[in-house]
Amino acid sequence: MKKTQLSIYLDPEIFASLDAYAKHQGKPKSLVAEAAIGSFLSPDDSDRREAVIAKRLDRIVRVLERLERNDGITLETIALFIRFWLTSTPALPEQSSQAARAKGAERYDRFVEALGRRLSSGSTVLNEVSIESPELGSAAQVKD
Repeated sequence: MKKTQLSIYLDPEIFASLDAYAKHQGKPKSLVAEAAIGSFLSPDDSDRREAVIAKRLDRIVRVLERLERNDGITLETIALFIRFWLTSTPALPEQSSQAARAKGAERYDRFVEALGRRLSSGSTVLNEVSIESPELGSAAQVKD
């Protein structure tokens, strides 16, 4: 098949990239340019790109849904704990407030240490909730 000649003007940077790529591949510049133009004009290329983008968007949606679920569990857990704590903890008398603050600071430090150990081990309450609760577990098992 006879090919048609085409004269084009390229920016120096694009020409340098074309030249370097052609030399690296050991191919003539006209063959590299022809393949690039053919790929650009190919209808399959846009379909392929659209499919890749749709797949990525689906994955992002699943990740966001999982994050939203985890946030909901976290907020519900904190709200339930606060409600329980407020309803079950009696007010302290004035004379013992200093000792209570000291004990609270000590407990807080132990809590932060335990949290650090737990996070570094990779074990999370969300995983335990998912394992222990079948209806939550199925929602957590969303695959990428």
